Amino acid sequence: MPGRNLVTTPDPLALLRSRSYLALLVLAAILGVPISAVAYGFLALVTKMQTWIFTDLPSGLGFHGEPLWWPIPPLVLAGVLVALTIRYLPGTGGHSPADGFKAGEGPPLPIELPGVALAALATLSLGVVLGPEAPLIALGGGLAVCAVRLAKRDVPARTSTVVAAAGSFAAISTLFGSPLLAAFLLMEASGIAGAMLELVLVPGLLAAGVGSLIFIGLDAWTGLGTFSLAIPNLPHVGSPTGGEFLWALVIGVIAAPLGSGIRRLGLFLRPHVERRMLLVTPVAGLAVAGLAIAFAAGTGKGSSEVLFSGQDALGPFIGHAASYTVGALLLLMVCKGLAYGVSLSGFRGGPTFPAMFIGAVGGVALSHLPGLPLVDGVAMGIGAMTVVMLRLPLTSVLLATLLLSSDAAAVTPLAIVAVVVAYVTSARLAPAPAAAGAAAGKSAAPALAGQHRPDEPQDREDEADQAKDPVTLAERHDGQGEQQDQVQDAQPDRKEPI
Repeated sequence: MPGRNLVTTPDPLALLRSRSYLALLVLAAILGVPISAVAYGFLALVTKMQTWIFTDLPSGLGFHGEPLWWPIPPLVLAGVLVALTIRYLPGTGGHSPADGFKAGEGPPLPIELPGVALAALATLSLGVVLGPEAPLIALGGGLAVCAVRLAKRDVPARTSTVVAAAGSFAAISTLFGSPLLAAFLLMEASGIAGAMLELVLVPGLLAAGVGSLIFIGLDAWTGLGTFSLAIPNLPHVGSPTGGEFLWALVIGVIAAPLGSGIRRLGLFLRPHVERRMLLVTPVAGLAVAGLAIAFAAGTGKGSSEVLFSGQDALGPFIGHAASYTVGALLLLMVCKGLAYGVSLSGFRGGPTFPAMFIGAVGGVALSHLPGLPLVDGVAMGIGAMTVVMLRLPLTSVLLATLLLSSDAAAVTPLAIVAVVVAYVTSARLAPAPAAAGAAAGKSAAPALAGQHRPDEPQDREDEADQAKDPVTLAERHDGQGEQQDQVQDAQPDRKEPI
């Protein structure tokens, strides 16, 4: 029919059988090993630097333990280094963590990778309250694309996207110790669906699986050892009770305003930090140090309870939860939460682990009340607080149950209820986007500009693209409907955007 364009939905199986996709799988498997090794080295370096700065250095200077004022110099230095990196190196040192967990926006450019690595290293090593997951995802994806472009300069853009996703899979699997959890996290965060999901998921899983041999070993090689989030030696819990489900509702409702307040604090402070970055970022580091000192002075505990992401401190904290009074737990929540919000405003890192630690502290505090066992409270607190900060409900449930692996089956129903309640409540508390309609209108024009003219041979061009780059065709058709043949209205003749 004149003025109409016939679009055929691609067959994902045909794309999977293509020779170029098999080459992509081989490339993902090859890249998985070095990227996993780099990610492991980065995490090991961060751990070594944290130990040297906050434990070995005070002892080497003649102090008997860490002085109360000790967090001030490292946190101020962190502010200086991060501000200089963002200001003078290419890029912005990675995504701002105040925007939440970012995935699916493309890897950093090769020239931006040094800034991402330096900003993350300064943030994580010097005590800022952020985690390593976001920098690892950026570094893994960026390094994978760099390796491909060194071998072949004219790599199609969509192939670079899949290779970057495979590198991110391998890097984040190193942190979580599980390729499956990494797959859930990246797929849920990126929002990929349809045929594109299969094409990205398979190379990513392959890269993560082969890369994991670096840690678990192969044949006579024992490997380097794994990072694990599971907390050992937890007390056994029985089947859930009706009272515990009521607690799940309560914890979900409490977590929503708490997490929303932390995020809004970071978003409120961020423009002030960015306006005078070289001056205000060290001041933000000083504020984090002051909160850690206040907690240490008020409770007699170490400042490290407030500092850092909480990833390594979570297991020891739960194991020694009986040594904390309710007042100390509440003070820890306040100081850690405020330090977390300040850290979100100007530093670079991930938002996941501080949210998990604060949720665990809240669960331990509530477990002093009747009807709530400690392990159940921790699981519900972790899940509820994580979903408020990440907006990823499936990943939040998996993280809560992975940490408490010995009792995962018993706590999963409670964690699900707490996560759902917190997710819905935080969505209702979030401010409605004032310009949603205007933004939708603005985005419609670029989308139409990218469509093919109705007089172009769409199917013939698709076949040529598929032979060159199997991912391009899947992404172009992804989400266009379930019908095999779809008729589109003709658009005015216009040139393709460059």
